[in-house]
Amino acid sequence: MAFGPDRLAPGHISNVPPALPLIPIGATFGYYWLPSSLQEELLIQFTPQLLAYLAMGFWASRTSQIPAQLGLGKAKFGNGLKWGLIIGSLLGCLNTFVILSVYPSLGYDITFLKQTPHGRLPILLMVPWFICGIALFVEVNFRGFLLGRLADLESTWRGTHSSRRFFPLALITSTLTFAFDPFMENTFRYLHWIALWDGLVWGAVWLRTQNLWITIVAHAVEVIVMYSAVKVAIG
Repeated sequence: MAFGPDRLAPGHISNVPPALPLIPIGATFGYYWLPSSLQEELLIQFTPQLLAYLAMGFWASRTSQIPAQLGLGKAKFGNGLKWGLIIGSLLGCLNTFVILSVYPSLGYDITFLKQTPHGRLPILLMVPWFICGIALFVEVNFRGFLLGRLADLESTWRGTHSSRRFFPLALITSTLTFAFDPFMENTFRYLHWIALWDGLVWGAVWLRTQNLWITIVAHAVEVIVMYSAVKVAIG
């Protein structure tokens, strides 16, 4: 797999607090300490994501070469499309099997998916437009911004600025934040655990390649495969 890590451009951050990504992370896990009555409020569920986009906007306003820092260079698109299709197809097939075979065999009812916001939307709106839009924003948020900035923070803490180093704390923290996002957890219930291995795979790929096109395409392809199969299976 010809990933080939690239270095991020030096000197790209100016007057940005290094702990900025900790704001949405704190909001995500702080949500689970709230009273259940507050946890049911949709605005409260969306608050961690809103804070993440606000934090990303603040970071972007004080950052140069933003596409390079996120891993969205034009030269990376071709490789991103190729590996994204492969990774997304594999994860899509695996997760479809888990949803349609493993969970029902354990006694879980998956028909609730028909009542989710995603399940209620017309299929021609979901595929591919809405799914691709979600993939783009989620990957820019969770991998490009959150994981990238956590890797910067861990790099500073560990005293290394090499993009070739692996950042396990950043990977685990961003993955848990992604998998336990309040809106995701409330919408997909026990199925949100699938996001754990998705987040680990996408995060590891981004750290290894610094190519966000791969994770965007993989995310979109995976969800299209799962959504289509589940839609057919449960109506």
